[in-house]
Amino acid sequence: MKQTLHQYQQALDGCKEIFLKKAADYGTSWRVLRPISVVDQLFIKAQRIRNIQELGVQKVEDRIDSEFQAIVNYGIIALIQLDKPEGNPYEDMPLPEVQQRYEAKAAFVQRVMEAKNHDYGEAWRDMSQESFVDLILTKLLRIKQILRNDGKTLVSEGIDANFVDIINYALFALIKIAEA
Repeated sequence: MKQTLHQYQQALDGCKEIFLKKAADYGTSWRVLRPISVVDQLFIKAQRIRNIQELGVQKVEDRIDSEFQAIVNYGIIALIQLDKPEGNPYEDMPLPEVQQRYEAKAAFVQRVMEAKNHDYGEAWRDMSQESFVDLILTKLLRIKQILRNDGKTLVSEGIDANFVDIINYALFALIKIAEA
């Protein structure tokens, strides 16, 4: 588990670095995104990875690992947005606040990973990159259904838990890519 924590933190640090640089470049324009728009952005990224996996060819230079990083970052955006941050979404959130919110959500996601990793015995290490993408797409379709149900579920976990799993699947994929 110690190796996993180190690899996980390295993958997450790479995502956070990109996120903060983009926040400096673009501000927090993502604050105007409604939940379904974030889901659609995640879907586009995951579907692109799946297409590349199935076709074996890509025509756009963006690497698969950068798409997984984008999935992590959009997943964290989704968790931040679920908190409905105060203020005008058309105005930038100060960078220190953005970083604090990112780190808080990332820490929560990591705690969930550690608990599940304990219970599942690092089963993810025997999974393929294709399975991570399929599971991410499955979770996104679940979120879309929950949104159609006005955010209500009868017996299932909510939207936030699905976003947490999506982030962790993407981070596991990044770890496996780095190991290859």
